[in-house]
Amino acid sequence: MSRELVITEHPIDAERHVLAVCGEIDQFTGPALKRAITACVADGRSRIVVDLTQTTFLDSSALGVLIGAVRHVRDSGGALAIVNVDAGSAKTFQLTGLDQILAIVATREEAVQAVG
Repeated sequence: MSRELVITEHPIDAERHVLAVCGEIDQFTGPALKRAITACVADGRSRIVVDLTQTTFLDSSALGVLIGAVRHVRDSGGALAIVNVDAGSAKTFQLTGLDQILAIVATREEAVQAVG
């Protein structure tokens, strides 16, 4: 089954980069997000914001991608923050404890500040 996911990149400076995600992140589309984050780190952008304000669905594989991403970014000396305004996703982050390991904020501006 094909799902549409659009990732728009917004470079801020040499280290900070925003990935705005629109659509569903699941087992089919999650690898695209993982590749985008990995490419940012490979390009020296170790302070990454993943903006989920236009994301309509997250499944458990999406959560796995985000956990792997935060580990990868931290291992490279960077930071990762998530922009989330969806109450359902926020509840999922809380129930799984991911809100304790991911910086999750309400605005892109807060996220950019959170990554430094």
